[in-house]
Amino acid sequence: MSDCGCEKARQDLEEYLRNEVCKTQHSVLKEHIDSCPECQEEALVATTLTEVVARACKESAPEELRDQVLARLRSATAH
Repeated sequence: MSDCGCEKARQDLEEYLRNEVCKTQHSVLKEHIDSCPECQEEALVATTLTEVVARACKESAPEELRDQVLARLRSATAH
């Protein structure tokens, strides 16, 4: 296969990591990322960030913080 290059790999990285690209494009991107240390690092950062955000979204905010946020939202929408 032909190498898609770093620019294309980085442009399509999020879709690639979420398996939102066609099989052919997935194979080309995988081949490039597997052979490019810079793009491997970029993929690792994106994967790690996605996992951290997903974990954080599963946690509930403390009751006091939720109350403060809701109070500010109500105040902002009242004006």
